[in-house]
Amino acid sequence: VQLQASGGGSVQAGGSLRLSCAASGLTFNSWRMGWYRQAPGKEREFVASIRASNSNTSYADAVKGRFTISRDNAKNTVSLQMNSLKPEDTAVYYCAGIYGPSPRYWGQGTLVTVSS
Repeated sequence: VQLQASGGGSVQAGGSLRLSCAASGLTFNSWRMGWYRQAPGKEREFVASIRASNSNTSYADAVKGRFTISRDNAKNTVSLQMNSLKPEDTAVYYCAGIYGPSPRYWGQGTLVTVSS
């Protein structure tokens, strides 16, 4: 299984970025997909997830109303649109394939840096 994340970069506070993750080696439309992040010196934390049916999404309280997760089952991709970015959103963002309550597969991570 490979999860290839892209789209990270540097942006000023209030700006936007869109992360994408291309999946291969798994039956994509059967997997709940998610994004997690890890800030320097902190534990990795959940950001958002989307069920295989594309009908149910979940978000961490810290990103609700600012981030939107979506997926394209035809292209085996999952995306995270991040708006109104804050310096505290600075982290390495990881795409994940989730089975049951926990991620089973991880992508390599993409760095997002938000400056004030």
